[in-house]
Amino acid sequence: MAGNYRTQMWDKQKEVFLPSTPGLGMHVEVKDPDGKVVLSRQYGSEGRFTFTSHTPGDHQICLHSNSTRMALFAGGKLRVHLDIQVGEHANNYPEIAAKDKLTELQLRARQLLDQVEQIQKEQDYQRYREERFRLTSESTNQRVLWWSIAQTVILILTGIWQMRHLKSFFEAKKLV
Repeated sequence: MAGNYRTQMWDKQKEVFLPSTPGLGMHVEVKDPDGKVVLSRQYGSEGRFTFTSHTPGDHQICLHSNSTRMALFAGGKLRVHLDIQVGEHANNYPEIAAKDKLTELQLRARQLLDQVEQIQKEQDYQRYREERFRLTSESTNQRVLWWSIAQTVILILTGIWQMRHLKSFFEAKKLV
């Protein structure tokens, strides 16, 4: 996963967002679904962060600004432009081709391999979700079964108690 961000401070006198603010920084923290920190790093007012996670599920991305710079501005407003790219879309292929000196055919082969890898990861994630859903469904089914058995037993016991009570009542009144 790759994320690009750009921050802008609010200028209260001009009532516009400043195009760039030197000294402003952002702290990026990424946690996986288990709550473990995958990435924790300080960046400038503009930056790019990347990480790879081996745990499927929802990840939490927290962006914190350095509050000392924010206190200098009376308005204290901050705009953050955030662009997140996931999977093979996070790779910058022209940059990879220039760095590794790849031909167009080699670059296309690498793109296709990355797409295949992304499809495999997506299928693994879907299998994982399907397994969790199946376990939840089986658990719910088992609870419903035991609840219906308990209701049936209570109904039968109530019926037996009513028949005995009525029988003893009629015997006491000498109607039977």
